[in-house]
Amino acid sequence: MHLEIPALATYPRFKLMEGPTSIQALERLQRRLGGVNVYVKRDDVMGVGGGGNKLRKLEFLIGEAISSGADTVITVGARQSNHARLTAAAAARAGLACELVLTRTVPRTSEAYVTNGNVLLDELLGAVIHDLPASEDAMSFAQHRASELEANGHRVYICPLGGSSATGCLGYAACALEIELQSAEMGVRFDEIVVPHGSGGTHAGLVAGYAALGRSAADVRAHTVLAQDEQARAASLEKATAALRLLGHNAKLSADDLNIDATHLGDGYGAPTDSMRDALRLLARTEGLLLDPVYSGKAFAGLLHDIDSGRYRVGENVLFVMTGGLPGLFAYRDAF
Repeated sequence: MHLEIPALATYPRFKLMEGPTSIQALERLQRRLGGVNVYVKRDDVMGVGGGGNKLRKLEFLIGEAISSGADTVITVGARQSNHARLTAAAAARAGLACELVLTRTVPRTSEAYVTNGNVLLDELLGAVIHDLPASEDAMSFAQHRASELEANGHRVYICPLGGSSATGCLGYAACALEIELQSAEMGVRFDEIVVPHGSGGTHAGLVAGYAALGRSAADVRAHTVLAQDEQARAASLEKATAALRLLGHNAKLSADDLNIDATHLGDGYGAPTDSMRDALRLLARTEGLLLDPVYSGKAFAGLLHDIDSGRYRVGENVLFVMTGGLPGLFAYRDAF
């Protein structure tokens, strides 16, 4: 395996990270799990905007925006979108104006959900917030707003939902390389990498990166928190294939190559589950680490279920990517 992906250096990139995020062994938790070695990659710990996986995508997206001459970035998401918060933070760091089109996708109306968590930080970061009902098409609104701004002399760059375009996926192709370099340095081979699956860019980027490095797409397991299995699989396949093209690779992927589980989605995106609550409490009380209730909490619940059901053998090494989203905990106060 060649530990490099040369094409990554050919794309504009705006630095938002200070270096590789750490990988930590969950030693106290491991003793409770019967011999499976669980590690976490701390993508929740980054310096800009409270940290989180979207910053990897935004390095390439903001790089592309700056390269295009944009002075304003617009993106879309749910009311408590982590991607929206980090887009606002990245835009502030880059000196760009930012507008967020946020829909009431999740049927939660508590004051904490509507005004706290990520929304509070969006405002602190200086973003203009457009609050839309769930029935509205956020991307159509964003495109109309971009036209208005451009008619007044601005240059606008629109980020997709979750930052999960082919360009955004390059951030997690780069992460696949980062993990493999850390793995080699640690002398630990990770048998499976586990991630949440929302808009699909994190999973697709890792799949593309590993394919570019000659490793199987099935080694990245995603627990979907947004869409059902078939839709999530189609999204990852499309995005991973597009990212591979950007990386100059013609590796053929099929939906069957993708390792996706939808059994921990519950009633839908942003809807709390008992297994999510249990997973949050277990990791907090054994390791002092905090998951979020929308993404990493459900995915970690899926990992714990997989361990309990014997998916992993004693001595196998599993790496869980902690994708951040801590501000969401404060928006979900009434769910605990």
